[in-house]
Amino acid sequence: MNKTLLSLAAALACSGAFVAPSAHAVVGTGALTFSHAWTFTHGEATPPAGSFLSEILAYDSVNQSLWVAGVSGVDVLNARTGARIGERIDVSSAGSINSVAISNGLAAFAIQAPLQTDNGVVQLYDTTTRSLASGVNSITVGALPDMVTFTPDGQRVLVANEGTPLTYGPRTSGPTSVFPRTFGPAAVDPVGTVSIIDVATRTLIVNADPQAASVPQVGSNIRANIGANFEPEYIAVNAAGTRAYVAIQEANALGVLNLETNTFDKVVGLGSKDFSQVGNEIDPLDNGTVDFVTVDNLRGLYQPDGLATYEAGGKTFIVLANEGDYREDDGDRSRGSNFGLAAPANNVRVSNVDSTVGGVVYTAGARSFSIRDENGNLVYDSGSILDRAAAERGLYDDAGRSDDRGVEPEGLEVLTVGDRTYAFVGLERTTTASVAVFDITNPLAVSFVDLLVSPNGDISPEGLESFTIEGVSYIAFSNEVSNTTSVFALAPVPEPETYALMLAGLGLVGWMAKRKTTPADRTAA
Repeated sequence: MNKTLLSLAAALACSGAFVAPSAHAVVGTGALTFSHAWTFTHGEATPPAGSFLSEILAYDSVNQSLWVAGVSGVDVLNARTGARIGERIDVSSAGSINSVAISNGLAAFAIQAPLQTDNGVVQLYDTTTRSLASGVNSITVGALPDMVTFTPDGQRVLVANEGTPLTYGPRTSGPTSVFPRTFGPAAVDPVGTVSIIDVATRTLIVNADPQAASVPQVGSNIRANIGANFEPEYIAVNAAGTRAYVAIQEANALGVLNLETNTFDKVVGLGSKDFSQVGNEIDPLDNGTVDFVTVDNLRGLYQPDGLATYEAGGKTFIVLANEGDYREDDGDRSRGSNFGLAAPANNVRVSNVDSTVGGVVYTAGARSFSIRDENGNLVYDSGSILDRAAAERGLYDDAGRSDDRGVEPEGLEVLTVGDRTYAFVGLERTTTASVAVFDITNPLAVSFVDLLVSPNGDISPEGLESFTIEGVSYIAFSNEVSNTTSVFALAPVPEPETYALMLAGLGLVGWMAKRKTTPADRTAA
């Protein structure tokens, strides 16, 4: 156990909350109830027609509204009822919107240019008027801005500019039969950066480059020679606003961005997950029967998409949805049989760049969510729980997902309800929209709570957002395939002892009320 975990264990032990760490989550009995509040179908009734996909959403506490971004524009919905407020905000003249974030009544839209290798923009909107903010409201950022977020104090906007090339670099490893493969640089490959924008002055401070020569690389299994530069995917900021953690998905890495110097401190290779170990089983064969087995010599590259941070025992922890991803043209993947994997794993999609014939074979994604400390050290991984939970509920797409990343965890949200902290993990590839819920209050003793399954025809949750109105917490998720947004109210389930005390208290209150009611009171009633 590293020093950070030792100090955390000591802190939790002193508070009486410490439980010895375990390799995988313990299946819980369910500490939350989920109540469907509403579902909105975006459809194409309003212009521009044929181009809206419900993808990323953000909550505006000023007006109690949800802003849902989907390629051509943004739908603004009443967070209480799901009714659309006004007409869709059309951004198609500027490009395609990939993400939206809101702070203090200001909405930031990340919009990629019509040619994705050109620089994109961040547009700023007033959430009350739902129109462009007064003053400077458009700031040029890097190429293909894919995700946007505010720092906790709302003073800066951070943008993950993926900078994906249209055509990848050429293969340099000789004949097509040669594995592993290497690729040279692309002819046009924009630098993947994180833009830092000052909200007060509406100016770009810097485009921070995680691949700069001055940035040290640590850890293991950083993917190189794939024919593209580092491509920042997602950003999560610590509570103090001093560090941002950046998913560099295709490279299997996590960038640590120092927000005091506006430069990257380091890039951490996230290593790999061993699918030969008990607890990490996968179903590798799409034969109509779901059968979880260990697979020798097969490992998963974590390659996270969604990230979140939270505090426990005075330490910052990073929560990661380990989706996995290859190049957009899939030139860096093939089948396990090319590297000597035998049935049932011979058909698994694996990396042409990282795998070796007759040796260790790597596939994209860990089919899990995990927790890491602020240095990138692995604290917890959910093992095979996500795929198994979907299979047990009859939601696992065996034919479509067994050979390629399983249920594909993508979206992520962390929320505190009562005195417990939960991670909500969106599963993009279940047959019905599903969100796995874990109690992560103690990162050394994580427990699986339940699988929230939407009964409303939702398919493929992409973005997740939590919010609280009048003491009630909600989880919202936007669904790309069904083009819907759904909201569920959350409530903690009292512990048996608490419930008994509550009933006893109710009985006592009732008895006291009865004692204080006089005959005159009853006559008056």
